[in-house]
Amino acid sequence: MDGIQDCRRFFAEFVVKSSGSSDERLISAFAAVPREDFVGRGPWQVFVGSGYIPTISEDPRHLYQDILVALATDRKINNGQPSLHARCLAAAAPMPGDSVVHIGAGTGYYTAILAVLVGPSGRVVAYEIESDLAARARHNLRNFSNVHVTAESATTGAIPAADVIYVNAGATHPPSAWLDALKIGGRLIFPLTPNEGFGVMLHITRKAPNIYAANALVRAAFIPCIGARDEATSISIAAALERQSLKAVRSLCRSASPDETAWCIGLGWWLSSSEPVQ
Repeated sequence: MDGIQDCRRFFAEFVVKSSGSSDERLISAFAAVPREDFVGRGPWQVFVGSGYIPTISEDPRHLYQDILVALATDRKINNGQPSLHARCLAAAAPMPGDSVVHIGAGTGYYTAILAVLVGPSGRVVAYEIESDLAARARHNLRNFSNVHVTAESATTGAIPAADVIYVNAGATHPPSAWLDALKIGGRLIFPLTPNEGFGVMLHITRKAPNIYAANALVRAAFIPCIGARDEATSISIAAALERQSLKAVRSLCRSASPDETAWCIGLGWWLSSSEPVQ
């Protein structure tokens, strides 16, 4: 279709630069991946908070806006907001040759962007627990030789060692398997969310075997990550979000008992307002 590549390029520049990044690699990755290849045939259902409204036609140019497009309206599963993902991908900083684990891959749109960012020498292992979406992702990603899609949970066992773990489902805590799988220098981005309302995108970097830096990127809401939800921790997160600044988060601790710097306390882990101790 005339102009679609220009729309895609403008969209890529808009979502990346509006997220605060000027990374040309990230802009090029968004520009290289046709969103229409991953969201099914149009017209498309666009999420508006209280429900969905349809696009006015099957013209794929409708997709090159900063909108959430439905993947499964019955489960309220959407192709996430591009500017949010641009901000999180900029923080994750996938580099050529990196190994990436993508949890909650949906139908593979952001998996494809990750695959472009790590290049042919890199590797992306994508987990999607919804079997129908995983099947669609396999089909959509069939031409990406550096991607493997699995219709399994990423919370019940070990996952591959990774430079980047990118999670697109809300968790009340980082499962030990995720933290253990991070290579030294590896980055974990995941939505830390209570059971109700908005949570926060948390950015964790493994500095040493037992040392993790952490910072909060932006408020966000996601569908729940099955196997990574806990009622008591949800209450702790909600309280922390109500009474404390996101800017205070500096580190994640696993081995020591919580002290007066604790921002949020979970089972076997806690977030601290102190810098990670080397």
